[in-house]
Amino acid sequence: MAATGIAGRTALVTGGGSGIGLAVARRLAADGAHVTICGRTEAKLVGAAEAIAPDVGEGGSIRWVVADVTVEEQVAEAVAATAEVAGADAGLGILVANAGGSMHIGPLESADAGAVRATVDLNLVGTMLCIKHAVVPMRAAGGGSIVCLSSGAGHFPHRLLWAYGAAKAGIDMLCRSAAEELGGDGIRVNSVQPGIVDDELMSIITAGGPLLDDYIAAMPLGRVGTVDDIAEAVRFLAGPESSWITGANVPIDGGHHLRQGANYSLLFGPG
Repeated sequence: MAATGIAGRTALVTGGGSGIGLAVARRLAADGAHVTICGRTEAKLVGAAEAIAPDVGEGGSIRWVVADVTVEEQVAEAVAATAEVAGADAGLGILVANAGGSMHIGPLESADAGAVRATVDLNLVGTMLCIKHAVVPMRAAGGGSIVCLSSGAGHFPHRLLWAYGAAKAGIDMLCRSAAEELGGDGIRVNSVQPGIVDDELMSIITAGGPLLDDYIAAMPLGRVGTVDDIAEAVRFLAGPESSWITGANVPIDGGHHLRQGANYSLLFGPG
């Protein structure tokens, strides 16, 4: 019978100080993993670690390290710190590349190139750096699972959110390419594509209004997602229960991908 569970595995969750990242870290730690969260803001990380601590399962732990995923040296240090938690030879078992965000919303014809580059750097390049530095310690651990956070915006067009969508589409292709390249090392690489989720980042939308109505109208299950909806999917892909899944881009969006993308022009008035 195949092994189940992630107790004792080392895990790094980027962007783990809030929202989906925090929920994922809590879920992994609850199953006994040694979880390290990273992000750019120390106070947020401290608060997140304190919030997770009561839910840590037997044998698990929660730690934090300040790191910006767009700075390669900091990514390397965060990965190294995670791999050493359970002993110098423990390696890295799980990477959840969650850090991301959009610095640009608007039409192509008035696009600010700097904001577009920053969006691509944070989402696509930051994810690439995390995967790059995870390879050696995962190989040392005899393999592992990498789960990257993409978006429904990377799967089908969301009006005016094209810069973020293009960066997230890049993550999906990056994961497929990495899965093909790293499978021989026992390293699985998958992405999840969340839809609209009720967290701090999306609260301006989930509070209500025309854009939320647009999302719900195009969603067969007809409700906003929760951070726990995403965390459960990530937990499955992170663990040995999904040992024959790699190179998948999985929509977790209430069926939104079956219809049409959101119209972000509604943030600025009738679209």
